[in-house]
Amino acid sequence: MLRMPSIPNRRKFLRGVINIALLPLLLYGLPAWADNIEQLRASGAIGESLTGYVVARQPSAKAAADAINAKRRAIYQQKAAEQGVSADQVGKVYAIELFKKIPAGTWIQKENGQWIQK
Repeated sequence: MLRMPSIPNRRKFLRGVINIALLPLLLYGLPAWADNIEQLRASGAIGESLTGYVVARQPSAKAAADAINAKRRAIYQQKAAEQGVSADQVGKVYAIELFKKIPAGTWIQKENGQWIQK
């Protein structure tokens, strides 16, 4: 008989599945708007949050941040539906993977709202 893993193992398993599902997205799904994101990150106009969404650090970048987040939200919702988890969980996993890949100098918002540079 097949046993269900304990809750900590199930969470670890789900995180692994989400990571695997997001890898192609990270590698192939974002190039159409990656240049714009990179320019905004480099200028400090936007930063990355722990939720997997960007935050406009300058008022002039709000529209761009909203557009980026709308695209990410659609991807997170799709992946969440496929994996049977919440879109918030997908976003947080995405943020962890994204933080590993974003260039030095990118602004990151900590849990307390404070901004630091990678």
